[in-house]
Amino acid sequence: MAIETLLGQLSKNWGWIVLRGVAAIAFGLMAFAWPGLTLTVLVLVWGAYALFDGLLALMTAFQIRVGGKPMWPLAVLGLIGIAVGVATFAWPQITAVTLLALIATWAILTGILEIVAAVRFRKVIAKEWLMALAGILSIAFGVLMIARPGAGALAVVWIIGWYAILFGITLTILGFRIKGLAGMVPKTV
Repeated sequence: MAIETLLGQLSKNWGWIVLRGVAAIAFGLMAFAWPGLTLTVLVLVWGAYALFDGLLALMTAFQIRVGGKPMWPLAVLGLIGIAVGVATFAWPQITAVTLLALIATWAILTGILEIVAAVRFRKVIAKEWLMALAGILSIAFGVLMIARPGAGALAVVWIIGWYAILFGITLTILGFRIKGLAGMVPKTV
């Protein structure tokens, strides 16, 4: 499939990317609004976000076709998000260290897939660095969570909140940039 066809499909489905960004920003703001949340509530809120983000990513993967097939990196990202969200609800008494490991793994895998996508689109869209930046932020966040598992619950809430807000802003900007490309895609797509 030509990259122009893929770009055309992305430009038609830009709203899903923006919706993922808005969901991340909302989650981040909630983390700051209620910093005294118990770990169990944080686990459930984060699980709901991971599940929602995974569902949106999976739906987007089936909207964007590469060679007639769903966009596999986004489908994998969606399945990982759904699995992590379901696991979070299945075991709400999860420890802080285990939660951090789940979040860190998810963030690192998300970051890798976002960087792969940025490299793929580098010749087609301007400022693809926004997608790469989202990936770098995700990886940095994951590494930070692995390096500091004993951090206090409040610090964890703030780190997660900042990550979610920055990641959400980056995705939202990217979604609107992709929307702007709709007029540049040939009509034969």
